[in-house]
Amino acid sequence: MTTRIRISPKLIRRKNVELQTGLSRSSIYQMIADGKFPSPIKIGLRSVGWLQDEVDDWVIDRIECSRLAEATL
Repeated sequence: MTTRIRISPKLIRRKNVELQTGLSRSSIYQMIADGKFPSPIKIGLRSVGWLQDEVDDWVIDRIECSRLAEATL
């Protein structure tokens, strides 16, 4: 697993999460409900954001799982 140095927390909005992961809005929220994606953080009355580090870690985990699956084929 890759070790990252954490500098300071950064929140990103849903559109950026979609761009970074390639997931649609509905897929993100379904994966959150299934416990397979980081939960958002409430930042206002009707707005949420995700911790950049948690989304980065999720992407890295997906890459590592994919590479392991390829290696077992």
